[in-house]
Amino acid sequence: MKTLRILFLGDLVGQPGLRALYVGLSPLVKETGAQLVVVNGENLAEGFGLTPDDKDKLFEIGVSVITSGNHIWQRDDIFPVLDTEKRLLRPDNYPPGAPGHGSVIVEASGTPVGILNLQGRERMGASVDCPFRAAKKAVSKLREKTKCIIVDFHAEDVREKEAMFHHLDGRVSAVFGTHTHVPTTDERILPGGTAVVTDLGMCGPEGSVIGTRPELSIRRSLTQLPLRMEVHDAPASLQGVLLVIDPKTGKAVSIERIRRIPEAV
Repeated sequence: MKTLRILFLGDLVGQPGLRALYVGLSPLVKETGAQLVVVNGENLAEGFGLTPDDKDKLFEIGVSVITSGNHIWQRDDIFPVLDTEKRLLRPDNYPPGAPGHGSVIVEASGTPVGILNLQGRERMGASVDCPFRAAKKAVSKLREKTKCIIVDFHAEDVREKEAMFHHLDGRVSAVFGTHTHVPTTDERILPGGTAVVTDLGMCGPEGSVIGTRPELSIRRSLTQLPLRMEVHDAPASLQGVLLVIDPKTGKAVSIERIRRIPEAV
């Protein structure tokens, strides 16, 4: 059976994450045979947001599509790029008038693959539109062109993520949670053929607190001061999954957790 192999990596955090991607992505693609690479890039710019230069660097090293989340809005210079770069996504369920778009169809070895970006509402702050209604509408539109659809659901709440898994089971190839930066061990394929995992983890520094300096996180907890977090400067790991899809049906064949620490980073 001909299959499609897709590497989907979690939130990319700061320069440590970028260094790891520079060194480790090409060997990882060779090792896994990935035909498409997707990365959530919303934490690349010092931990908060993404710049136009960051976007260019990711595409130059082999990333096919960049997804994001609530932090994408923290760099004003990315706003016009969200409108013009089709392969850079922001969550689809922001209200009308927000810059950018939430889905794209790209080709992988001749097969069209839809990538959809959504954001949760539970404990996320922003008053976004219902992700469940947005998912149904966006998936119906994407399925007019392809059965191979992958969803990045950028959300905090586990219940909300798992509800989305079942909401889209059999309608998409996979639903991957992002945002918490901590990889979960619940990767599986649901009865309808949709691969899921609650969180992909991050491409970010080891020994950190979700990518940031531990001492600042401890001080925030002890003092309750709103200290700005800073990216921890340390060697980084690449975390995510390798998804294998049957391109004829769009159903997942397998899902494998990925965690690599590239050398010399």
